[in-house]
Amino acid sequence: MLILFGFAIGPSALGLLPMESREWFPLAADLALVMVGFLLGGSLSLQRLRRRGRTILVTSSTKVMTAFTVVGCGLLLLGQSPVVALLLAALGTATDPAATADVVREQNAEGDLVETLLGVVAIDDAWGLILFSLTLAVIEAATGAGVGGSELLAGVREIGGALVLGVGIGIPTAFLTGRIDPGEPTLAEALGVVFLCGGLALWLEVSFLLTAMALGATVASLARHHRRPFHAIEGIEWPFMILFFLLAGATIEIERLSSIGMLVVAYAVLRAGGIVLGATAGATLAGTPAQVRRWLGIALLPQAGVALGMALVASERFPGEGQALLPVAIAATAFFELVGPVFTRFALASAARESSDS
Repeated sequence: MLILFGFAIGPSALGLLPMESREWFPLAADLALVMVGFLLGGSLSLQRLRRRGRTILVTSSTKVMTAFTVVGCGLLLLGQSPVVALLLAALGTATDPAATADVVREQNAEGDLVETLLGVVAIDDAWGLILFSLTLAVIEAATGAGVGGSELLAGVREIGGALVLGVGIGIPTAFLTGRIDPGEPTLAEALGVVFLCGGLALWLEVSFLLTAMALGATVASLARHHRRPFHAIEGIEWPFMILFFLLAGATIEIERLSSIGMLVVAYAVLRAGGIVLGATAGATLAGTPAQVRRWLGIALLPQAGVALGMALVASERFPGEGQALLPVAIAATAFFELVGPVFTRFALASAARESSDS
């Protein structure tokens, strides 16, 4: 709804926001998404991965790779360029943990489906970010868009540098964060570390999303009181996300959107099919109950900020393809944020009915 509202007040509709507002979008996106990356990394702690075990890892990784393959191959068969097809395929892997968790709380749902669903959405955006970073490196190597003729090395440097920087900041942060007394400025402490991480990543020209995720995973794995900085960031994240979605909507141009309408439809259909197929295959490989295999896929359709962040990064890296990429991502995200929770609610209600009947 925020994307639609942003479009309504943006330059293409009512014009309440000036044309210059589109120039604010990259900064708002960087601020919001570095916090998103940090929170996503928090879901990848070693303790949590051990506790959730093989089922979540197999299901989520299979779902991500299947969605990537279905969207990428489908768009190639429909005549899209390999760059656009691969980038949209990477975007298609992302989901929305917040919307999914909200529906679970609203339905007061529980059981095998809910446990698997929450485990998958907690980590599959992390796998999606890693896959997206690898995709960027491969495209740059194939197209010669890298730096100094060493495109593949530049891609490895970006991914490896992001991981090293995130872990390098995360280790001292893990031992320092949470040491201050209750009531002291935990928010300032956490926000300063996260923004320092993002700023250094941008300065060093490595993936700030991957750096923030590595920072979050390191803190979550090593810090004794690691939940305090994550709670602090969760408490301050929402105004940045509101601004991010509003400005994303304000960047939509009706003329450009109408020219890529069929691409939006194709991407949405292929993503939905890839998510459902991948989740079903992953749940089957993991040996989950039949109820989980039947309903998990359609419960994973919501998509939000991570996909837009990927699209923004990709459009900056490949300006030519970005003319189509960013509008498709914005339009599809708005669609999946509207209809995705409806399908999640339907899946949870159907699973609950089956449980009561058995």
